Amino acid sequence: MIRKLILSSLLMFPLLASSEPSAGKLKIGVLAFGTVNWELVAIRNEKLDKNLDLEVQTLASPDAGKIGLQGNGLDLIATDWIWVAQQNQNGADYRFIPYSTQAGALMAPATSKIRTVADLIGKKIGVVGGALDKNWILLKAYARREAKLDLEKDAEIVFGAPPLLNQQLLDGKLDALLNFWHYAARLEALGYRRVLDGREVLKGLGVEEPLPNLGFVFKRSWADTHGPALEAFLKASAKAHELLCSDDSVWQRIAPLTQEKDEKMQAALRRDYCNGLVRRWGDEEIQAASKIYGLLRQTGGEALTGKAEKLPETIFWPYRPANP
Repeated sequence: MIRKLILSSLLMFPLLASSEPSAGKLKIGVLAFGTVNWELVAIRNEKLDKNLDLEVQTLASPDAGKIGLQGNGLDLIATDWIWVAQQNQNGADYRFIPYSTQAGALMAPATSKIRTVADLIGKKIGVVGGALDKNWILLKAYARREAKLDLEKDAEIVFGAPPLLNQQLLDGKLDALLNFWHYAARLEALGYRRVLDGREVLKGLGVEEPLPNLGFVFKRSWADTHGPALEAFLKASAKAHELLCSDDSVWQRIAPLTQEKDEKMQAALRRDYCNGLVRRWGDEEIQAASKIYGLLRQTGGEALTGKAEKLPETIFWPYRPANP
C-alpha cells in the first residue's frame, strides 16, 4: 500500500511541476557572438525560461534582424532607440526597452601622447560604424564644445569595420581608434589606454545620466497581445544578467561565446558587460535621451534622426529595471 502511494506521488509530480501556466512564445533574433546571445545561452543553461517558449534565431547581420521584425518573422530584436524613432516617423509602432548603457570608447596606445580630445588635432583616427555612427557624431560634438575642433577637418578620419580597425591600431597605422565597447575592452586587455568613453562624452555634453545605447525592440501591437511572454522574457533576461555578473560558474559556461581564450581579455569583457547594467530608467533618463536626440539631429542631420525635430517619447515602453 505504501509502495502504491509513493508510486502515485511520483507519477503526479511531473504534472504538478508543469502546472505553471505558459507565458507563451517569443521569437528573438540575435547576432551569434553579441552580448544578448550571452544572456540567451545563460537563460537556457540555468533553465530560466521554464514557462516561456523562447525561440532564438541567429542573425547574419543587424539589418537581418530589422528586416525580420518588419516582416513579422521576429517578435524581438536588440537595436538602438534612434532607429526606433526613425521608423516610427514613417508609421511603424515599435517600442524600446533599455538593455545596456555601454557605448564606444576612444582608444590609444599606452605610450601615446593623446590624453584629451584636444590632442587629436592632426592625428589619424579610426572610426567604426561609418559617418552616421552615433558614437562618432557625439565625439564630434564633444570635440567642438571642449576644444573647438572640427575633427573632420582637423584630423584624418578612417572609417572601417571593428576588427579591421583594431588590427590597424595594433599595427601602428592609426593614432587612435573610436570603437565599440567590446573591441575597446579587448584593446584595454592588451595594454592600450582608454582616452575617452561614451559616458564621459555625454557628461561633457551636459548629460549626467548613463543612457542606454542598446535595447529590446518590438511592435506595440505584438506587446499588447503578448504581455505575459514579454514580461517573462524580461524577467529571465534580468536574472541571467545578474547571474553572469555574480556567479563565476554561470559565466564560465558562456565564456566560449566571447571567442577569447585569454582570461584577462575575458575578465575585461565581463567587467564592461556588467558595467552596462541599466540601473535606472524613468523621466530623467527619457529627458536626457531627448537632449541627446537634439544633439544628434544638430550634428548628424535628418539622415540620422529623421525629420522629427523632437524625440517622440512614446517609443519608450513603460519599464522598471529589475536590478535598480
